[in-house]
Amino acid sequence: MTAAESTGTGARPKAPVHLWIVGVLALLWNFMGAFDYLATQLKLESYMGSFSEEQLEYFYGIPAWAVSGWAIAVWIGLVGTVGLLLRRKWSVLAFAVSLAGLAISSIYTLILSDGLKIMGGTGTIMTVLIWVISIFLVWYSKQQAKAGILT
Repeated sequence: MTAAESTGTGARPKAPVHLWIVGVLALLWNFMGAFDYLATQLKLESYMGSFSEEQLEYFYGIPAWAVSGWAIAVWIGLVGTVGLLLRRKWSVLAFAVSLAGLAISSIYTLILSDGLKIMGGTGTIMTVLIWVISIFLVWYSKQQAKAGILT
């Protein structure tokens, strides 16, 4: 039974403070991911200049299917975050699709290339962090949908 059903009003319950905290943090996180994606794809010197030649070769050599997975993960994750802040149930699906995009891009990074080796310890930490946050957002949005917070 959702919170709205338990009150008998059928009205959507007030959003808990944690939804706004998670939503704003997720928005900042996804903006960083979107910037990283754009800066890499546009080859922004001010951003890409900090990487070694080997790392740049790796980034610019990622096959289109893996870049597509990355794009899905980033942009649909951002859409999911907007949905979460708007308290829309479809954000659960958006976060799940974003996670699928992450899985696609991770096949290349983790299995078909030396991506983690090339990126070093920081790359490994970021990969783990991205997975943890992505899984958390799917779980969190599902919980909020079950509670009737997302409609």
